[in-house]
Amino acid sequence: MSSKEKAAIWKSAEEALVSGDALTLERLLRDHDALFREQRPDSSWCGGLSAEYSRGDVKAIIAREHHFQNWGEFSEYQTALKEKDSPEAQFEAAVEAIINGDIDTLERLLRDNRTLVHARSKRKHHSTLLHYVGANGVEGFRQKTPHNAVKVAEILLNAGAEIDSMADMYGGSTTLGLIATSIHPVIAGVQLPLMELFLARGARIDGGFEEVNKGGYTHGAVNGCLANGRPKAAEFLAARGARLDLEGAAGVGRLDVVRSFFNEDGSLKATATEAQMKSGFNWACEYGRTDVVEFLVQKGIKLGEIHRGETGLHWAAYAGHADIVKLLLERNAPIEVRDESWHNTPLGWALHGWIHPPNEQAQRSYYDVVALLLGAGASVDPKWLSNEKVRGDERMRATLQQK
Repeated sequence: MSSKEKAAIWKSAEEALVSGDALTLERLLRDHDALFREQRPDSSWCGGLSAEYSRGDVKAIIAREHHFQNWGEFSEYQTALKEKDSPEAQFEAAVEAIINGDIDTLERLLRDNRTLVHARSKRKHHSTLLHYVGANGVEGFRQKTPHNAVKVAEILLNAGAEIDSMADMYGGSTTLGLIATSIHPVIAGVQLPLMELFLARGARIDGGFEEVNKGGYTHGAVNGCLANGRPKAAEFLAARGARLDLEGAAGVGRLDVVRSFFNEDGSLKATATEAQMKSGFNWACEYGRTDVVEFLVQKGIKLGEIHRGETGLHWAAYAGHADIVKLLLERNAPIEVRDESWHNTPLGWALHGWIHPPNEQAQRSYYDVVALLLGAGASVDPKWLSNEKVRGDERMRATLQQK
C-alpha cells in the first residue's frame, strides 16, 4: 500500500470519527487493523485517532473524542444538531466560525442570538465560545487557531463574553490560561497578542492556576506555561506581574527572585520548598537559564537525583544547551541515569532532541552536547546508529562511532 493510499484511509477514519459515523469507522478499523496499530501516520488534528483501541468499542472512541460521557449522550446531541435553530446547532456553528476565523458568520450568529455568547457546551468541558479561542482542552479536531484570532476574541468580548469564566478542562481553566499553555496560538503567531488583549481587558493573570499543592503553596500561570513547554508565554506573564515562586522564577531566569528565596546561610526560606527548587532547577536546565543553574548547583542541589521523572542533565541535553551540559558535567553530574518514562540516558535525550529539535537554534548545538556527553564517558546504544537521520548525517554518525 502506497503512502498516498494510507493517508487516504487515515483521513477517512478521522472524518468518520468527527462526524460520528460509527459504522464507517468500525469498518475501517477492522479492514486496516495493522495500519492503525502499527503504521500510524501523523494526524491532521490534535490528538487524532489513538492506535490503542479494542475491537467493539468504536462508539466509545467517538464519544470520548467528542468529549461526551457515553454514546447515548453523543447520540442525543447529534439529534439536537439536526434542528437548524436549536441552541446546540447555533452553538456549534459559532464554534466553527471561531476556529476558522469566519468573522462574518460569528458576528451574524451573535447578533441574531445575544445570549449565545454566554452559552456553554454540552460536552464534558462545558466551555463557552470564548474558551474555544484558547484552542486547548476542547475536542482535538477543534483545536485550531486562525491568524485573525485576536479579532475573533475582540468580537466575543465586545458581545459580552465573561473574560474570566471557567471551563471544566484540566480541573478548571480560564481562556487566558488555555491560550498561555497551548501550542496552536504559538504556531499561528498570535499567542502573545492574544494574551496582551486579555490582560488589557482585565483578565486575572493567574486565573485558573490557583490549585493548592500539598505544601500549601499555589501554582501560578508562569509554572503552568513552563510545564507545557511555553517559555515565552511564561516570560511574558512574569514581566507583567504574574506570581513567581521559586520554581517559576528559576524557569524564567529571574536570578534576583531566585536569590530572594534563600537565607544568608544558604538554606531555603519558609516561602519556598525543596520540591520548588528541584522543579525550578529542571526548568532552568531545559530553558537555558545558565546563571540560575549555576546558582542552584552552588546551593547544593543533587545533580543525579531524579525529580518528576528526569534529572536536570536530561533536560539540558534534550534542549541542546551545551553550556549547561558542560557546567553539569564539570560538577560530576551522573551521565548514565535513566529517566522514569522512557528509560533513557541524557545522551539518548540529546539524540531525541536532535532528531526532533525544539527550535532551529538548538539544532546546531547538539553536536557539541553529544560530544560533551561522549567525552564524559556516556555509552552509545547501538540502535541509535541505525536511526535514519543519524545514518544520513555524517557528522553525527562519526561523532557517535568515535566512542
